[in-house]
Amino acid sequence: MMRVTEIAQLRAQVAAWRGAGERIGFVPTMGNLHQGHLQLVRHARSAARRVVVSVFVNPMQFGPGEDFNSYPRTFEQDCEKLVAEDVDLLFAPGIETIYPHGSTETTRIEVPQVSQGLCADFRPGHFAGVATVVARLFNLVQPDVAVFGEKDFQQLAVIGRMVEDLGWPIEIAAVATVREPDGLAMSSRNQYLTAGERQRAPLLYRTLCEVAGRLRNGEASLAELESDAVQTLRSAGFEPDYVAIRDALTLQVPASAESPRVVLAAARLGMARLIDNVRV
Repeated sequence: MMRVTEIAQLRAQVAAWRGAGERIGFVPTMGNLHQGHLQLVRHARSAARRVVVSVFVNPMQFGPGEDFNSYPRTFEQDCEKLVAEDVDLLFAPGIETIYPHGSTETTRIEVPQVSQGLCADFRPGHFAGVATVVARLFNLVQPDVAVFGEKDFQQLAVIGRMVEDLGWPIEIAAVATVREPDGLAMSSRNQYLTAGERQRAPLLYRTLCEVAGRLRNGEASLAELESDAVQTLRSAGFEPDYVAIRDALTLQVPASAESPRVVLAAARLGMARLIDNVRV
């Protein structure tokens, strides 16, 4: 596996692969890789001849008081895992490489509609930071297919809309959330949970599944379903940011019962902010 930190090296290698007619898959990450990330890498390997993975902890998507400085960084372990997955190239740039004028002075990308509400209400500027860094990485790697997990459902919607609006010839592949045996969605932030919190954490997924089941059974009051779920989580010691039932395509309130729906939630448990979703 090639380890690359500079743009010129990355572009030279990608150009060589493209000149040979090879399809390029890309998995952008912030490192601290777990089985969820590795499932994305495996999907990229099945969809492309060459696989590029980036590891970059993006300061633009962290708000004031969030965990940028303490975000877990495990670079050497990440490299070992990527070598085992037969990744062709790891791009691990510094902040000055991605943001040569500084992250506060860079050109920004804003994506309308899908980047509003839900997590955006609690993390102002987060999705502008996500869209900006992903756009920058897409420009550098120029992949044929880029792979993202469905756990970050709103992020996935933002990136899909950005690619569509800007007319980039990139296929966005979504991979189902990888879960622990008890249902908890895998996340780098799960390691913030204490032992007791870790035992309670799967309730988030179970609660969303219950809401989805009630929707399938014909219950029509979205507000009541959302309120019941919030109360369930609060009674178990969670601090919910939201539980929301939305149109799975637009992330707006469903216009009808026939709209494809998704139940989304974000809740704090101790030091961890957990997010999850269940499609209906």
